[in-house]
Amino acid sequence: MLRRASKDGRKFLNPVPTTIGGFGTFFKVLPRFLSNKEEKSPRKPLGPFRTDAVVYRTAPESGLRVTWMGHSSMLVEIDGVRVLVDPVWDERASPSQWAGPKRFFAPTVRLEDLPGVDVVLVSHDHYDHLGEATIRKLAELESMRGARWVTSLGVGESLRKFGVNAERISELDWTETVTVGGLTITAVPSRHFSGRSMFNRFETLWSAFVMKGSKHTVYFGADTGWWEGFSEIGAAYGPFDLVMLEIGAFDVMWDSIHLGPDGAARAFEALGGKGLMMPIHWGLFDLALHAWRQPIERLLEVAGEKEIRLWAPEPGRPTEVVTGVEVRSDWWR
Repeated sequence: MLRRASKDGRKFLNPVPTTIGGFGTFFKVLPRFLSNKEEKSPRKPLGPFRTDAVVYRTAPESGLRVTWMGHSSMLVEIDGVRVLVDPVWDERASPSQWAGPKRFFAPTVRLEDLPGVDVVLVSHDHYDHLGEATIRKLAELESMRGARWVTSLGVGESLRKFGVNAERISELDWTETVTVGGLTITAVPSRHFSGRSMFNRFETLWSAFVMKGSKHTVYFGADTGWWEGFSEIGAAYGPFDLVMLEIGAFDVMWDSIHLGPDGAARAFEALGGKGLMMPIHWGLFDLALHAWRQPIERLLEVAGEKEIRLWAPEPGRPTEVVTGVEVRSDWWR
């Protein structure tokens, strides 16, 4: 049964028992890291990818258009409402801009050139989903003044610290909703964790989100491992026109908190197996031990076996979502 989040003292709990590795995991990973010969970052420069912001002057004919900026950042235009999802324009997904995972390619559009948005959606507080420099810049922009900031419980503190007006923030528990311009956004459980250091893990909530407009319904899975609740979410909130599921930053050592390609295909089927599946959380940062192309290469194999229709556009290209029509860009080749 889908329910609101539980806590043990100050710490939020996952919907099912989940163990997260601590310092001991580092020593297990280190030998594999030192002997790893995979192409974890592109050897040749990618792109440049460019977003033509002029496109946003015209509403999508289908009513649903998505611009994927890489990883989990995207602009979703759904039934007349614009939602900027997990925006990270920062150079690195790291507490430091001098060290840590660096972008594979530059942002496809300046924040200043984005159209005004109705919602900025932040799933949780990890650095690859909540970029401090990005949030500070967005909070300053006149074009973002009217935006409603929607996030998980506790994450509002970081947003306020980075300059977001507290009155514009809606923090949601699992199963709670907020409506903006006719779009209903519901936080739903995911199996992950939170924290911007080793010392504040689990103290803010992490969520997936359902965006339901007048004609379209989109599931944004954010970060999650497999759990049986996917079928309940599909039954309660589906069917979905577009299902966004993470495929990168995966390893068997942390498969309880990340899906990977095989887990994403399994989750898609559990969510109802309808509509189109959009792979996210890949192609921009080196956050695991696998080759940077491995997630999409494996997903193509699994999708072929399971006859899953994929929606995987080139970074930065505003692309309409049309029922039953696949999009498969080979930009990563």
